[in-house]
Amino acid sequence: MIRRSFLKHLAAVPLVAAAAPSTVGTSATKLKILMKSAWGSDDPTKAAFPFLHGDALSEAGHEVQIFLLGEAVSLMRKSVANAVVPVG
Repeated sequence: MIRRSFLKHLAAVPLVAAAAPSTVGTSATKLKILMKSAWGSDDPTKAAFPFLHGDALSEAGHEVQIFLLGEAVSLMRKSVANAVVPVG
């Protein structure tokens, strides 16, 4: 029950922030985001998700860090990273 109320509260936060009136001269809130991934070259589509999302969030002005563990550490090699081609 506690988890459900927490997720309900968490889901409402972006709506409140989007509904707040913006004033001229103020900047949008910049977030610090840490993404964890353990998907590696065995599943290229899932392996690409944190990098694609991190790139989009970074372009939006947020500070992004990607934490790789397990099989995903192999993506640190340039040859492996260049060989990973996600679907779509």
